[in-house]
Amino acid sequence: MTKENLNDLQAFVAVAHARSFTRAAAQLGLSRSALSHAMLALEARLGVRLLTRTTRSVSTTAAGDRLLNVLAPRLTEIEQELASLTAMRDKPAGTVRITAHDHAITTALWPRLLPLLRQYPDIRIEFNVDYAFTDIAAHRFDAGVRVGDRVDKDMIAVRIAPELRMAVAGSPQYLANRRRPVTPHGLTEHCCINLRLPTHGGLYAWDFEKDGKSLNVRVDGQTVFNNTFLMLQAALDGMGLAYVPYDLVQPHIEGKRLEPVLEDWWPRYPGYHLYYANRRQISPALALVIEALRYPSQ
Repeated sequence: MTKENLNDLQAFVAVAHARSFTRAAAQLGLSRSALSHAMLALEARLGVRLLTRTTRSVSTTAAGDRLLNVLAPRLTEIEQELASLTAMRDKPAGTVRITAHDHAITTALWPRLLPLLRQYPDIRIEFNVDYAFTDIAAHRFDAGVRVGDRVDKDMIAVRIAPELRMAVAGSPQYLANRRRPVTPHGLTEHCCINLRLPTHGGLYAWDFEKDGKSLNVRVDGQTVFNNTFLMLQAALDGMGLAYVPYDLVQPHIEGKRLEPVLEDWWPRYPGYHLYYANRRQISPALALVIEALRYPSQ
């Protein structure tokens, strides 16, 4: 059999993971039609169908699953080995792909990685905004960010930010003629600004704690976002109560643009942690990123 083109095999893995020609094409920098033709040609050469196509999605066949399970880890190993070769260069180089919450990128990652990028022009960093706890190996990220240090045994977690406190706040305009809730359950009487979770498509239930008691409340309102900063802006515009990190609302509370609600119920969480695969060698670029982000207490 003719030796297969590595690019086509990589493209197949991208389509299988994304379950979409459009998303996979965007990741690979190809047109959707070119990617579709490449997959049809690969299937023709192998003489077996790898993908099941519908008008809305793409899924792997049994043969496709078998090929994916063999290819994905080996392609990752090849990429890791190629990345490790950059250690022989005088200057660290390469791309580091990180998936993280938008608030984590803005407050923890970007301020400390900007100087690194200026110091090492051959390093590139790709940020992917996602609220889910992403399987970085499956989606071919170098690292991810989550709250707390609980990760799989084959991962390493490094703290990169101080303790995180969540807050509820609304504008004076919104709160002017409304009774403030005394407990979190009172939020059901208010217009609240919701967050749509990407994992299951559901709305995030607001978490609270007081005197060792924890509870969560599902709220309702006119607006739903999947971006923390848009939720904050909606609160400033008088559209209801927002549940966002305290460091974002603090300057607006001090400036009288927002007012705190249920302050004695605001929960605290461990700070953001960067997680990455536990392997013997990591690329010099990723090593520099980790050290730049490491929280001073470590």
